[in-house]
Parts: sequence; C-alpha cells; structure tokens
Amino acid sequence: MKISPAKENILKKIRQALSHSTPIPFPQSEGNTSVFTASPGQLEVEFAEKFTGLQGKFIFCLDHREMAAQLRKLAGFHAWNNLFCQEDKIIQILKDQAGPLTVATGLEQSDAAITSCELLIARTGSIVMSAAQPSGRTVSVYAPVHICLAYTSQLVYDIREGLSFLKEKYGGRMPSLITLATGPSRTADIEKTLVVGVHGPREVYVFLVDEQS
Repeated sequence: MKISPAKENILKKIRQALSHSTPIPFPQSEGNTSVFTASPGQLEVEFAEKFTGLQGKFIFCLDHREMAAQLRKLAGFHAWNNLFCQEDKIIQILKDQAGPLTVATGLEQSDAAITSCELLIARTGSIVMSAAQPSGRTVSVYAPVHICLAYTSQLVYDIREGLSFLKEKYGGRMPSLITLATGPSRTADIEKTLVVGVHGPREVYVFLVDEQS
C-alpha cells in the first residue's frame, strides 16, 4: 500500500522523536520527593476516614478469629448464601476460624466475593490490586459486593510509596495490571445524578486485620 507524502512525513517525525530522548527540564521536581506530607495520626485511622467518606464499609479486626466472626455475622445479616473466593489462603483461614465456608461455584452465582489486595493507600482510601493476585483481574469488578481482606502491614501513606513498594516486590516483573479501587463504583454521567454500582460493585468492604499477612 502506497503511503501519502503527508503521512510519510508524520511517521518520519515520530521515528526521529523516538530515537532521541528529550531531557527532563526540571529533574529536581520529577517525583523525587512526595508532594503530600503524612499526617501525624495512624495510617489505619486515616484510611478508615477516607474510605468510609467514599461510601466504603470498614471493619477493624484484632485477628483472624474476629475477622471470620465478623464476616459470618455480616453474611448472615444480608443473607449472603454464596460467597465467591478463588484464594486458597483466605478459604483456609475462614475454615480454620469459623468452620466450612459456602463458596459459590461461579462468580455469576455469588452474592459477594472475597479477595486479598496488594496494599491500602491511606491518603485516598484506595485499595491497590494487581493481576498477580490469585483472584485475578475480574473478581473485584464483576462481583455485586466486594469484600477485601487486608492487614495493617499493607498500609502505606500515598500512591508514590505504594508504587515504590510494588517495584521492590516484583522487580523487573511488574504485574500486567495494577488498579486502584476507591470505594464502590459511582457515576454521575446521566443528568449529574450520582448512581452507585453501575460499572462495578455496589458495596465494598475492607476487613483490616491487625496482624501480619
């Protein structure tokens, strides 16, 4: 196929730009220091305030036993008969602490889904997840209710600190997807009316356990 002179000229400029890197004009300002200053309070308190302010549901647990008891109480209150979970470690924890867990055979039959996470961002109240997790890409997005099991050791202050942690954890093999979920799905596209649960879960819970993962 013959390329027009105008298109060829554009492609030539692109090739030239790619072969010569442009120096950063102000290297001292390019992410070497954090823009935000961490508050003197505890990270779990700041995360809880920001997360609940975005319609997230936060439950603090002293240990796995309390987490399992709180989860069963929540499932009973909402009549969640089928919980979907692909992570053997979480299933085993719940089994050890509170007996067998009724696990849905497929995400489409589930009332809620349980996943782990990579990190929690205190400043924005965000859950950081990646494609490297056993639950994969889809569980936290397509479930009607997302329940995230996290630990206080996974709390970081801001996104910059979180990305540094992931780079150190994965080295040169970063996950193909890293996503930040900040509360339940929300949109105001239609007549500027806020609607929850259109593009993702209508409810998001974080069970924060005060011990190591």
